[in-house]
Amino acid sequence: MIADSAEPHVGRRIRALRKQQGLTLHMLAEECGLSPTAISRIERGDNSPTVSSLHRLATALRIPIVELFQEETEQTTVFTRQDRRRRSVSNGVMLESLGIGLPGQQLEPFMMTVQPGAASTAELISHLGEEFVHCLEGAIEYRVDDQVYHLEAGDSLLFEATQPHAYHNVSPVPAIVLIVFQAGQNHDLARQHH
Repeated sequence: MIADSAEPHVGRRIRALRKQQGLTLHMLAEECGLSPTAISRIERGDNSPTVSSLHRLATALRIPIVELFQEETEQTTVFTRQDRRRRSVSNGVMLESLGIGLPGQQLEPFMMTVQPGAASTAELISHLGEEFVHCLEGAIEYRVDDQVYHLEAGDSLLFEATQPHAYHNVSPVPAIVLIVFQAGQNHDLARQHH
C-alpha cells in the first residue's frame, strides 16, 4: 500500500458525513454492506478503501463519490496540480481525483492506476449514469455485460453504467486509465460501486 497524505482525509470526510447524517458505524455498515470495523479503520486512516468500498460508502451516504475527496468549500473553477491529487490506494488500484468541488458537479474525472493482476471486485458493478474509460498506458480488460473489451494505450470505452461491468489488468505492467463518471437522471452521479 502506498502512503499518501490524502488517504486519512478521505476517512475523516467519511466520518464527518456519517455524523452529519446522524448515522452510527453500525447503521452505515448495514446500508453499505461493509463491516463496522472496516468502516472504522477507513475513517481512522488505518486502511485504504477500495474503489468498490468508496462507491458503496458514497451510495449509503447518498452523495457523489467526489464528495468523499472534497474540502468543505465549493468552487466555480477547479485547478488540480499533479502532486496535489486526492488519492485512495487499495488492492493494487490507485484512484486519483482529477477535479472536484464544483457546485452540482456532474462529471467525475479520475486517474486510475491498476497494477498487474489487480481488478475492480469479484462481483460485477452497476450504477446510474454513463462511464467513459480511456487507456493511457499499458492495457486493461473491461467486461461490460457479457462482452469483454481489451483496451490498450489510446483505446476508449463509453457505456451506460447500469450494465454490469468490471475491470482487470491481465498485462504484466501497470495500466493507467482515465475514467470519467457522468451523472444519470436527477443528477445522481455514476460513482457508487467501483
